[in-house]
Amino acid sequence: MGVKQAIRSIDAFPRAEEHLLQKTQSGALVSVIGLVIMATLFLHELRYYLTTYTVHQMSVDLKRGEMLPIHINMTFPSLPCDVLSVDAVDLSGKHEVDLDTSIWKLRLNRDGHITGTEYLSDLVEKEHADHKHDEEKDHHDDSNHAVHAHSFDQDAENMVKKVKQALANEEGCRVYGVLDVQRVAGNFHISVHGLNIFVAQMIFEGSSHVNVSHIIHDLSFGPKYPGLHNPLDGTSRILHGTSGTFKYFMKIVPTEYRYISKEVLPTNQFSVTEYFSPMNEFDRTWPAVYFLYDLSPITVTIKEERRSFLHFLTRLCAVLGGTFALTGMLDRWMYRLLEALTKPAARGALR
Repeated sequence: MGVKQAIRSIDAFPRAEEHLLQKTQSGALVSVIGLVIMATLFLHELRYYLTTYTVHQMSVDLKRGEMLPIHINMTFPSLPCDVLSVDAVDLSGKHEVDLDTSIWKLRLNRDGHITGTEYLSDLVEKEHADHKHDEEKDHHDDSNHAVHAHSFDQDAENMVKKVKQALANEEGCRVYGVLDVQRVAGNFHISVHGLNIFVAQMIFEGSSHVNVSHIIHDLSFGPKYPGLHNPLDGTSRILHGTSGTFKYFMKIVPTEYRYISKEVLPTNQFSVTEYFSPMNEFDRTWPAVYFLYDLSPITVTIKEERRSFLHFLTRLCAVLGGTFALTGMLDRWMYRLLEALTKPAARGALR
């Protein structure tokens, strides 16, 4: 008997005698509230366990010889598509727009609705070469330059008339597509540089009349991953009564996103600062929108991870056990309060 009594003395869950147990309405109310709270906390902990979280790691970028995709989606509400050209140059000055480049230009009316489409494959290099050839030809002989500077062939005259009509109709242009460039520092820009200098002068009557107002719908350097925010998306720069050159200086950070399924998504994120240089009547340059980028030597790896099942059980026991203990305390307090209020009333009735 001594051993059994000693074992019973360490029981942490003593039972009360059945005749001492009472079921009350206040206890039922507290029990329902406790069950609702425990069910809510259980669902919250289950969702917390099933959702993933991300871990960021940094390391030296070891990639070599890969291409850098540049996704462009911009609108120029004040410039027709016929005068816009896209150019990309790396740090050495070499043009990086190749046959794999896919750029589309969509003609827009004054209300922003699409009226036509033009496809640019490798027109940037062609336009640049023509522009360079025209400049060399213009500077070849001063006497020939004086005679032929303002003589245009039929195509150039038709071009001037077409663009002036588009400007009168307040046509705009939407430029979108992908530029594949080398993974070195460089820039790409959208401007009227593809035009012959005299054609541009005939159309705009001076560089100060070129309105490079633009809206950046999307600008990225690779596919998007969950939580990525590109700082230039939705940027709007509208000029009124002035012109100038916009320059966006971007620092690209190579990034790898590793999903919970072990799938790896290589991409890039970037930070940006911008600068605007207003144009005056004596400037010899033409307005443009420049995007100058440089690559960081550090790559960021973002990994999706899920919490362990033991961590889930620990949190679940803590919240459910705490709720059960709290409701038990609340039930005892309510019972004693009601008992204290009802006993004086019962004694008064007996008297």
